[in-house]
Amino acid sequence: MKAEDCERFLKSFILLTSKLKTIAIIPARLASTRLPRKILREIAGRPMLAHVYEAAKRCPQLTDVIVATDSDEIADLCNKNGWKAQLTSARHRSGTERVYEVAQSVAADVYINVQGDEPLARSEHISALIDLMRNPAIAVGTIKTPCPGEDINNPSAVKVVTDLAGRALYFSRAAIPCDRDRTGEVRYFKHLGFYAYRKAALDRFCVLPESELERTERLEQLRFLDNGIEIYVAETPYDTIGVDTEEDLQRAEKQLQAASPGLQGK
Repeated sequence: MKAEDCERFLKSFILLTSKLKTIAIIPARLASTRLPRKILREIAGRPMLAHVYEAAKRCPQLTDVIVATDSDEIADLCNKNGWKAQLTSARHRSGTERVYEVAQSVAADVYINVQGDEPLARSEHISALIDLMRNPAIAVGTIKTPCPGEDINNPSAVKVVTDLAGRALYFSRAAIPCDRDRTGEVRYFKHLGFYAYRKAALDRFCVLPESELERTERLEQLRFLDNGIEIYVAETPYDTIGVDTEEDLQRAEKQLQAASPGLQGK
């Protein structure tokens, strides 16, 4: 083995076996259009943001958890509860851009984007991403779960197809892959809105223009794929509900009230 190959192997081994400095960032804003102020709506007697923050805090592999917000009201809630928060620009077009701003002042090996409207988030979702990112060759990661039948043709549930190495080939609101012969044997996977990034990938994403497919599907992760940035996808058995409507809110409320205290992981 050549000296440079040995050095590369050693660096990879150290990264795979060492503790990554990993920070979860929860983008949180009040100006949601479909469900105004949803991040502060109560679910099972507590603000939605509380469920998300505490799920992240239960992940033992995380170094820190930070709420990134442009709202003084959300920042005040965080301060009242002893949660870390950072005020960010109100001009951001996406949660990824809000994560990027925090990453400029907070150093980490990996940044985890935990959506603030995922009240059924679990620590296991985050652990799956951190385990994925132990591979130093991976710049961007996300997660998927088997798609429930009722979500296959639901455009609010994003589907993902991957290659044999676990790299995302495409994300779509349509049912992909197409079961042309209607065999009923196709395995569909639902994309869950959790992401992991290395800083270089974040830096590049935020200087790239919005891509055509991104505009068409209204899915920002397609900007990575359109520009040749690979996204690796880990699988989890735990589904979630992204809350965008009153109906979503009611479904999440029902699940949280019916579940045991362990719903959101250990």
